[in-house]
Amino acid sequence: MSKSYLETQPDEKGFFGKFGGAFIPPVLEEPFAQIEKEYKRLKNDPEFIAELKYVRKHYQGRPTPISYAKNLTKHCGGAKIFLKREDLNHTGAHKLNHCMAEVILAKHLGKTKVIAETGAGQHGVALATAAAYFGLECEIHMGQVDIEKEHPNVVRMKILGAKVVPATHGLQTLKEAVDSAFGEYVKTHETSLFCIGSVVGPHPFPMMVRNFQSIVGHESREQFQEMENGLPDHVIACIGGGSNAIGIFSGFIDDEEVNLIGVEPLGHGEKLGEHAASLTYGKEGVMHGFNSIMLQDEAGEPAPVYSIGSGIDYPSVGPEHAYLSSIGRTEVALCNDQEAVDAFYTLSQLEGIIPALESAHAVAYAMKLASTLGADKTILINLSGRGDKDIDFMVDNHPIPNAKF
Repeated sequence: MSKSYLETQPDEKGFFGKFGGAFIPPVLEEPFAQIEKEYKRLKNDPEFIAELKYVRKHYQGRPTPISYAKNLTKHCGGAKIFLKREDLNHTGAHKLNHCMAEVILAKHLGKTKVIAETGAGQHGVALATAAAYFGLECEIHMGQVDIEKEHPNVVRMKILGAKVVPATHGLQTLKEAVDSAFGEYVKTHETSLFCIGSVVGPHPFPMMVRNFQSIVGHESREQFQEMENGLPDHVIACIGGGSNAIGIFSGFIDDEEVNLIGVEPLGHGEKLGEHAASLTYGKEGVMHGFNSIMLQDEAGEPAPVYSIGSGIDYPSVGPEHAYLSSIGRTEVALCNDQEAVDAFYTLSQLEGIIPALESAHAVAYAMKLASTLGADKTILINLSGRGDKDIDFMVDNHPIPNAKF
């Protein structure tokens, strides 16, 4: 019997084709080797599996449901639209799926502290939640621009007991938060674990985070078959680093008849610095310890990026997404700020679901696609998070439109 895709990728050195690997300072080679060794031991350990299953069911609230968006479907005309409701996962996004597991891993490694970066704040909130649950110290690095933009999540992190460290260099957004967190981890790796917030970074993190997030895809596949007696024609998710996308793609990656679409942020233009569409406009390069497709300036350095969605304004993308795109297994689509804003309000007013701005990118593209398809076709969107964190920013900068019903 042939092995599934997830069993064969990545290879032993953490490469998906030519993408991935671990390009790290010598001082971190042993710590990362220990992380990989302990993860490989734990993933097959019945006690670890049972603990994670208990936490997901009795604390996180899994499985999250799939909702048929009947009003949105009628509004768009065409294909039936469904939503995988990761916004109903505890803390309001998919991030807790890997954070709980990473903190369990940190405890097994004997660490007393977890460190992470965050953009929109959802990963920071999720890690702070997991650290509180398991009794570890937590430090979150966040760009100063995002701290001001995502104030509700900053407050949540502090209430949960986390220390929030502003990244005040460069553009003061997600890349700079990663820089800052990685620098702190280098200094404290003996007592801390850098809990990377997406399918990026050096091996084994792209593999680990994917495997922890694959619960989204496995649930979705079973739920959709139960609802529709078949698989969706299209599965759509937003992509920054790509954790929510690879999570839901994992459930359908061996089903060639299912079209997998990652939606990148076009921001407010195609010029460098106006968007964060790495797969669309980037080229191969190494950043933050892994080889992937990244947006680069003329000197080959990470280029400035922008998106209205703070969680997806990253100048690279997970190496597995680069690989899947390169072999034609996934499609890449674009959504600009205005389309995301329109989708944010449309979903809110038609379905009573306020999406995260990041997730609104996937909703916006799905709305356009649905209108081009027949009523016999189906679209499943990974609604990766809820928009509580975005409402102050939205009403201050994008006035609430008249109701669409």
